[in-house]
Amino acid sequence: MGQCGITSSKTVLVFLNLIFWAAAGILCYVGAYVFITYDDYDHFFEDVYTLIPAVIIIAVGALLFIIGLIGCCATIRESRCGLASFVIILLLVFMTEVAVVVLGYIYRAKVEDEVNNSIKEVYDEYNGTNSNAPSRAIDYVQRQLQCCGIHNYSDWKYTHWFEDSKNNSAPISCCKPDIDTCTGSLTRPEDLYQEGCEALVVKKLKEIMMYVIWTALTFAAIQMLGMLCACVVLCRRSRDPAYELLITGGTYA
Repeated sequence: MGQCGITSSKTVLVFLNLIFWAAAGILCYVGAYVFITYDDYDHFFEDVYTLIPAVIIIAVGALLFIIGLIGCCATIRESRCGLASFVIILLLVFMTEVAVVVLGYIYRAKVEDEVNNSIKEVYDEYNGTNSNAPSRAIDYVQRQLQCCGIHNYSDWKYTHWFEDSKNNSAPISCCKPDIDTCTGSLTRPEDLYQEGCEALVVKKLKEIMMYVIWTALTFAAIQMLGMLCACVVLCRRSRDPAYELLITGGTYA
């Protein structure tokens, strides 16, 4: 019965280490996705520390690849030192992912305040040219999220760009894509996106942060299972130094 349990634990542990390698790639992808998305929305943020969870999750992804290698070698060779190191490193990574979850919730709560504090200034800096970074950011957001203005399209009346252009219109990026004749004119509001961008930007950024949080929680749960299996192997190894190896079927000398 005990032999069956130890063999099962070792088999599960090897399988989990393969999952850790896959997890390493997924975590790095999630972190990179957050960075790329942040680059599109960075003008709506004043606090660059919002990227901390993404930085940590990329570092954890890189570390998980190494952990998977250590875990496979330690499990197959039945190395007590290797398994102990594996458990300790997994515990540290687990604590780091818990920190990611906590930071994710903290910054998720701050997203709305960050956007509210900066979005008016970004719209005031809009001048409609590609060389202007705020202009590129606003045009991208309005097309991507299908929104116009801060609360609605009428907000453009109170921007410097509207005063300087004197054409009674919003930018072309406010136009609905299925209306070819749209010029952004405020006299034809039915041609423009009706929803404001502020709420949609906040929603998008909160979704991204939840993406990070759930990813960290999922792999933290997998790591808990890995630590449990490694502890079972270690305990059995300490009590009975002669038991079946995973690969050879022989006894450990």
